[in-house]
Amino acid sequence: MTEQDQKKLGNTLWSIANNLRGAMNADDFRDYMLSFLFLRYLSDNYEAAAQKELGSDYPKLPEDDRCTPLAVWYEQNKDDTPEFEVQMRRKVHYVITPEYLWRNFAEMARKQDAGLLKQLNNGIKYIEDKSFESTFSGLFSEINLNSEKLGKKAPDRNAKLCTIITTIEGDLAEFSTSSDVLGDAYEYLIGQFAAGSGKKAGEFYTPQPISQILSEIVTLDGQDPSAGLKQRLDKVLDFACGSGSLLLNIRKIMGAHGIGKIYGQENNITTYNLARMNMLLHGVKDSEFEIFHGDTLLNEWDALREANPAKKLQFDAIVANPPFSLRWEPGETMAEDFRFKSYGLAPKSAADFAFLLHGFHFLAPEGTMAIILPHGVLFRGGAEERIRTKLLKDGNIDTVIALPANLFFSTGIPVCILVLKKCKKPDDVLFINAAEHFEKGKRQNRLLPEHINKIVETYKHRTEEERYSMRVPMERIEKEGFNLNVSRYISTTQAEEKIDLKEVHQQLGDIEKAITKARDKHNEFLKELGLPLLP
Repeated sequence: MTEQDQKKLGNTLWSIANNLRGAMNADDFRDYMLSFLFLRYLSDNYEAAAQKELGSDYPKLPEDDRCTPLAVWYEQNKDDTPEFEVQMRRKVHYVITPEYLWRNFAEMARKQDAGLLKQLNNGIKYIEDKSFESTFSGLFSEINLNSEKLGKKAPDRNAKLCTIITTIEGDLAEFSTSSDVLGDAYEYLIGQFAAGSGKKAGEFYTPQPISQILSEIVTLDGQDPSAGLKQRLDKVLDFACGSGSLLLNIRKIMGAHGIGKIYGQENNITTYNLARMNMLLHGVKDSEFEIFHGDTLLNEWDALREANPAKKLQFDAIVANPPFSLRWEPGETMAEDFRFKSYGLAPKSAADFAFLLHGFHFLAPEGTMAIILPHGVLFRGGAEERIRTKLLKDGNIDTVIALPANLFFSTGIPVCILVLKKCKKPDDVLFINAAEHFEKGKRQNRLLPEHINKIVETYKHRTEEERYSMRVPMERIEKEGFNLNVSRYISTTQAEEKIDLKEVHQQLGDIEKAITKARDKHNEFLKELGLPLLP
């Protein structure tokens, strides 16, 4: 599929969303639209796999026959159905019985079948509880098919669902249903909804250019980034994963077989479900990822609560875009938490370093962590200064990247990327001042491919460039009081232009002569006219 076709698909989806939502809030309709797109993908993918599995036994129906071929096969081969489903679970990791396939819902919608609402509810329940070996409880919890937002009475809601499903089915008929194509379209749609919902979008979406920077950095060799990509990442973590775009970007770079397992955590239930759908829609099998719903700062995930260093989970790559300067209330015992006890607690007014220390605790010795944080973490005093100082003295802060302001949907403040490692070779910190390199937009600024590439290449080769990047030894940083404000190390002021005084004097003399000559000539005309002369 060409880039032009992908853009066309994205625009088609966005057009469907705008035309169908009516008076419904955009955030509410987003959940319906993305859920139905996900349901369509699961069904189409399953039918394609079933056709491949059954080969010549897969029923070939006349074009005017509206039945699903799989429904016909199930009816004709009842004794073989259990074994078939075992095989499907082995190969595509899930099962959907014919009555809950998207094609069946689309046919019911086309006929305005009054039973669509009930059948959809049953289908969603089936997929959550029975389709996968590992249950995806609550996967569709954010869409309430009995909500008055779809219509005041059941027949009204049924009619609205018929319209939505018929439109999606008709308008998307010409496009491929592969996971790559639909996955990109899904990400595009998430981005469009994020742009439309302003500050609320920070809950679930990291702009793609920033996501690309973090993903490229953590997939490079930790000890020598110039050596290129790591051969394999055993475990990858995003502890504030939103819709999962950062994790999927890493998977795209490493390839489907380049990562052992993907781990994510998300506290917002809507976004948590969005992330799980996004993984499956991008072709990540349910055994290849684990997304946990819970509070990162309270460390509610049992998998990450192991206090024994020999048994704790460690990750080769960690990325995160946590909420900026979140207020938090650490309890009395939090100071003894194994994540924080060596550093101290982040202040109640800003949990930025609490998020950072949470991730850093689980970083593998040869791993790389890249986290997006507000600029204040670079220079604020008090508890944050103590944490920052220890990280620097221990040689854990590798790179500081200053980004332009107004890149995010959720805030206009400038942000930075901190790159951390537990075993880094250089005894310096690389500073990259990318704050002035962007394309200005009406509502938001954008990083173009050349801006992204410049940042990554500078990190990769640790190159220095005037007014852009500099390797600063620890002695200098210590003299600056362990302040990491980029402007302390990289001057952003323009050098004053040198002035040649002799040349300027000559130019002024020439101008004076020209003025005198012009005045004398003008006075000749004035004299002829009998008018007063110029002095």
